[in-house]
Amino acid sequence: MVRLAAFDMDGTLLLPNHQLGQQTLESLQALHLRDVNLALATGRHLQEMQILREKMTLPAWLITGNGTRVHDRSGNLIFARDLPPAVAEEVIHRHWDTTATIHIFNDQGWFTDRPAPELLVAHQMSGFGYQLCDLKKLPAHQVTKICFIDQHQNLCRLKISLDAALGEQATICFSGVDTLEVLPAHCNKGSALALLCDHLSLTMAECMAFGDAMNDREMLAQVGQGFIMGNAMAQLKAALPHLPVLGHCETQAVSHYLNHWLATPDLAYSPEC
Repeated sequence: MVRLAAFDMDGTLLLPNHQLGQQTLESLQALHLRDVNLALATGRHLQEMQILREKMTLPAWLITGNGTRVHDRSGNLIFARDLPPAVAEEVIHRHWDTTATIHIFNDQGWFTDRPAPELLVAHQMSGFGYQLCDLKKLPAHQVTKICFIDQHQNLCRLKISLDAALGEQATICFSGVDTLEVLPAHCNKGSALALLCDHLSLTMAECMAFGDAMNDREMLAQVGQGFIMGNAMAQLKAALPHLPVLGHCETQAVSHYLNHWLATPDLAYSPEC
């Protein structure tokens, strides 16, 4: 029996234009009416997700910052984890041989040192945006995550350097083809969802989850029913070859599956039907 459904946002629940489709919203509302807990599990910031949750008018639990924060449906903090200050200091102040832009997140917001207006397109629904500043002057003891944005091949080379420098002090993963993130060690959507399940007296086996990127891997692997988007990163499909692949976010494939599950949960599902 499914008692909680967790959804990644970009590339999964949202359309390619980063908007929420009406069919998807109606499916989520129908799921809520069936007494299934809803959780939005995303790399986006809490400040932004609070705005989006209100726009969606859904009583969803929030897993934000790729698992660094968990909040209940009323906005109360359940769990928080930051990067160790020494790790944040190392990443921020060390010279990395890369063309990637660097973005730092803490509870006050999103900070970068170079204008990147093209990144704001993904945040039009909320109006959330970055603040320009000297990153080296930010406090290192309250950093939730650090993000590098560049072409994928450049980030793959950077990941090798980050892995060598940080070792097991941090989790380094792709939250998108062009986005590489440095997170607290053992902190991911899966571990955060497990904590939420404990809070709700649920098991991970009672959860379903949907995702499209490597930052969804642990969550999808640990729940009772995990689903990969057709537009997902090839690395995710290769890492979890046993999980079913749905259609594309462009066709609101999550909604298509949920409608099937709500109406005929015992029948096999085909994305092509």
